[in-house]
Amino acid sequence: MSAELLRFPSAPAAIGDFASVAQAALRVETIDDPSRFKALRDPWNELLESSPSDTVFLTWEWLHSWWKHLSGAAKLHVISISRGSQILAIAPFVSRGTSLLGAPRFSFIGTGRVGSDYLDVLVRHGAAGDAIPKLSAHLIQMGAQLDLTQVRITSSAGRLLSRELLSAGCPVRARRTHRCPYIDLSGATFDSYLGGLGSEHRYNFQRKLRKLETDHAMRFERVDSEARRREVLPVLFELHRLRWSERGGSDGLAGEGIPQFHEEWSRLALERGWLRLFVLWVKDAPAAALYGFRYGGVFSFYQSGFDPRFSKQSVGLVTMGLAIRSALDEGASEFDFLHGEEAYKFHWAKQSRRLCRVSVFPKGPLGHLARAGASARDSLRRLAHRLPSGLVSRIAARKEGGMK
Repeated sequence: MSAELLRFPSAPAAIGDFASVAQAALRVETIDDPSRFKALRDPWNELLESSPSDTVFLTWEWLHSWWKHLSGAAKLHVISISRGSQILAIAPFVSRGTSLLGAPRFSFIGTGRVGSDYLDVLVRHGAAGDAIPKLSAHLIQMGAQLDLTQVRITSSAGRLLSRELLSAGCPVRARRTHRCPYIDLSGATFDSYLGGLGSEHRYNFQRKLRKLETDHAMRFERVDSEARRREVLPVLFELHRLRWSERGGSDGLAGEGIPQFHEEWSRLALERGWLRLFVLWVKDAPAAALYGFRYGGVFSFYQSGFDPRFSKQSVGLVTMGLAIRSALDEGASEFDFLHGEEAYKFHWAKQSRRLCRVSVFPKGPLGHLARAGASARDSLRRLAHRLPSGLVSRIAARKEGGMK
């Protein structure tokens, strides 16, 4: 299904009362000055909170931290749609050079290794009927090519913008990519939630938790001060490194700009009350850590790590269970594991939602040619993944030999 073209349902009717400004002309503005992006914090978050795409990965704090530390050679290209003094929509783009057709290539701020999920266009409730066509017309006029990843199928970008561009004659490709497992915590207690899990998984968690509490002077800490954040964040990084060192390593919390990003983001998230950073202490040693965010009613699990010396005590399993219990205790309505097909996530979660990748090409014959080329490249990649590794190596070696 990864190459399946998604069907975009009709856009819902616009709702809300914009009568007082209905006669004012819409204004399109491009923000490419980083200092102006920095100054957008309050209006950005106000718009986000009044949009259906209100997630932690679209907050100004997350995206501006990404821009400062992980944007690389990308150029800022934030498009805003306003009527009078009110911002109706923001398309948080960066440009990454031009396509083979000479069109500017846009992707979302936050795209890449940092793992931003649910990226989208921010649209004020009730304003989609005005803002999306205006944004689409602007992108068509520019001849822009879009590559939008980690998009929720029901999002403004996936459903409204793509439908509008497709109707205007732009070639559009939409492919299912990842699943995000999640737990609906509405109306649950921790006991009732555990009761719905598989008996083996439930028993294993409860037994391991009791043993840690009884035999190992276990302590579960939630970081709640700036001083502790500065002390514990490096502990998380080290436990994550240890967790993966025996499995070939992981770049989930490593790489150029990544530590600096998380240092700034976690500081801002703590200030806003969003940070959820936990450490499981066994006696006086940090045995496991879990890094997540509570935004609105949603707890998002981002990363974790543990010391392999405590593997027999299943400290990773216990830490996850205690994080879910903490989310329930503070009234979260959902625990989101974010994207990934790891088996352990589906031991805890029974539901999942889909993400997709949306590519939009310029109107005209060259745009259709570019779309066909992209489809052919995807088909070749899928074929290569199905071939035995030895055959792929022989083909590559033969090709290399023929070029000498």
